Amino acid sequence: MTTVDRMRIAIVGVGGVGGYFGGKLAQAGHDVFFIARGEHLAAMQQRGLQIRSIAGDFTVSDVKATSDPVAVGPVDLVLVAVKGWQVRDVAVTMKPLIGAETAVLPLLNGVDATFELAEVLGREHVLGGLCRIIAYREAPGVIVHAGVHPTSIDFGELDNRQTPRLQRIKAVLESAGIQGNVPADIHVAMWQKFMLVCAWSGFGAATRAPIGVWRSLPETRPLVERCLREVVAVARARGIAMPDSIVSDMMRFIDSMPYEGTASLQRDIMAGRPSELGSQNGALVRLAREVGVAVPVNEMLYAILQPQELAARGQLSF
Repeated sequence: MTTVDRMRIAIVGVGGVGGYFGGKLAQAGHDVFFIARGEHLAAMQQRGLQIRSIAGDFTVSDVKATSDPVAVGPVDLVLVAVKGWQVRDVAVTMKPLIGAETAVLPLLNGVDATFELAEVLGREHVLGGLCRIIAYREAPGVIVHAGVHPTSIDFGELDNRQTPRLQRIKAVLESAGIQGNVPADIHVAMWQKFMLVCAWSGFGAATRAPIGVWRSLPETRPLVERCLREVVAVARARGIAMPDSIVSDMMRFIDSMPYEGTASLQRDIMAGRPSELGSQNGALVRLAREVGVAVPVNEMLYAILQPQELAARGQLSF
C-alpha cells in the first residue's frame, strides 16, 4: 500500500457486519484475519469470502481465516461484530490478539459491549463504536450487503480525546471505501444508534413487517416516536447530552430507509433463532430501571417478544 500504512486487523464475528467490513479491508490490501468457526470457516478456507453488494460484488480469494486467535497473535485493530450475548465470552478468547497498542472497536447494536470488553481487555484498548449498514450472512462464506451506501463506521475514545490512533483508523477505513467518522461525543452517537435499534428491532420483530409498513401506519407511527423519546429520556438521565432535535431527526432517518428494510433482530426472531433482544429493548428496560425512568413502549416490546426469544433458546416450548 502507498498512501496508507498496511494494518493488521482481526475480525471477530464474521456475520453480515464483520464479513462485509473485513472483506472491504482485505480487498484494500490490509492484513485481515477472520476469526470464525464451523461451516462458515470451512467455506471461507475452501472458496474464499464472497460479498454480494448493492455497491458491486467481489470475492476475497486468499482469505486468512482461523478459529484460533493464538495463531494470529497481536494485531493493530480488532473489529468486534458478534451478537450481544456473546461479548463477554468472546472477550476472553480475544486476549491473544491484544498487544500494547491494539485498539478494539465494537460494532454491535447496543451500548453495553464497549464496557463489557473494557472490563476484560482493559479500558485503554477499547473504543466506542457503531456502524451503518444493512448486511447479513446468506450462506457459509457468503455475505449480502443489502442496504445503506456508502457504509460508515463511527468511533471514538471513551473520554472523547482526539488521538493519533483515531486518525490512523479513519485513514485505514477510508482506504477501503468505508466512511470513517469521529464524532465530538461518541457516547451521544452510540445512544443515537441505540434509539434506532430499539425502534427498528422492536417494531420490526413485533409486527413482522418491513420498516416501510410500521413507520407509515397511523396506529404504529406514534408509538415509534414514543419509543424514541423513551430512549432519549434514559440517555439524559444517565448523563448523555442528547440533542433537542434528535427524535425528529431520527424519524426523518427512519423515513429515508428502504421500504423493505428489516433489522437483524427481527430476522433472527422470525427465523426462530436466538436474538439480541436482551441487548437491545431488554437492555433499555434494564438501564431505565437503574435510573427510575418509565419506558412503557419498550417494556411492551420486550415483554411480547420474550416468549419467542425463550423458545428460540430452548427455555420455553409452546
